[in-house]
Order: sequence, then C-alpha cells, then structure tokens
Amino acid sequence: MTSAALCDGIIAAPHATLSTPFARLGVPPEGCSSVHFANIMGEEAAARMLGAEGWQPTAEEARAVGLVEDVVDSTDDLLPAAQRIAETWVLEGKVREIKGVRAPDVVPELKQVNAQESEALATAFLSDEFLSVQYERAAEKGKSSIARVFWTLKTTRPLWALFL
Repeated sequence: MTSAALCDGIIAAPHATLSTPFARLGVPPEGCSSVHFANIMGEEAAARMLGAEGWQPTAEEARAVGLVEDVVDSTDDLLPAAQRIAETWVLEGKVREIKGVRAPDVVPELKQVNAQESEALATAFLSDEFLSVQYERAAEKGKSSIARVFWTLKTTRPLWALFL
C-alpha cells in the first residue's frame, strides 16, 4: 500500500486487500506512509491503518477516506478501467502528481521522510520487538526451525548488538 499510495490513483476490486502490516510485524511505517497517509486520508484513518489497530479497510471504506479513487465491479474490470483512465490522462495531458501532495515543493520533504523511515525500518529488523514478533508468529504456525532462528537471534542479541 505504501508504494501504491504514491501513485496518481488507485483502482480496487471489491474484495481487494488493503493493509499495512507494520504493527503486526513489529516494524515502523515506511515508504513515506507516516506522513503521506495522513495527507491522503486524514490523521484518524492513517493512524488506524498504520498503528496498532492495523485497520484493513474494504475497498469501499478506502474509497470513502480517499485512499482509493475507484472501485470496479470485479477483478476482471481492473485492467479495462486502468486503460480507460490512462487514455483519458494522456488525452488531457495530465501532469504526474502524487496523491495527497498539494505542492511540488513537498517532494523533497517526502524524500527526507522516506530516508528517515528507511533507516528506522532497517534498525527495526534487528530490534528485540521484531525478533520477538517473528519468533511468536513462526511458533504459532508450527514452523519450529524458523522459530528457533528468531529465538537464537533474540537470545544472542545482547552480544551481537554490541557491534551494531
């Protein structure tokens, strides 16, 4: 969703899955979403989607908050709808825009936010929280080998973290 949200628009099928699993994975938001989602759909909806709630709006709910431009009748209608929209944009000479961005001078700010989020995400992949979440998820799914890897990383983290 974070990459899609940086496009000119999103078209969704009625049963589309719209999620940002950051909280579930124990990592911070990325792809400018910590700032950009609020620009698109408001603070409340962005907080619900990016935060602990992990709100996964339906296609219609996503359209209601402004994340999705249009919801087509079926998956088969996605490509024709995208083609129709693209042809209209070409005929109208539409200029590339980032949804929710009101001024071109915001792009450098988004690049800075993305750099900060990328660093936070990279750091999070080595955090105790992330390793714990991954261990628990693997153990719950009966993936004992993977769970052992995350348990080992989590347990030995105080040692190898000295070198980070």
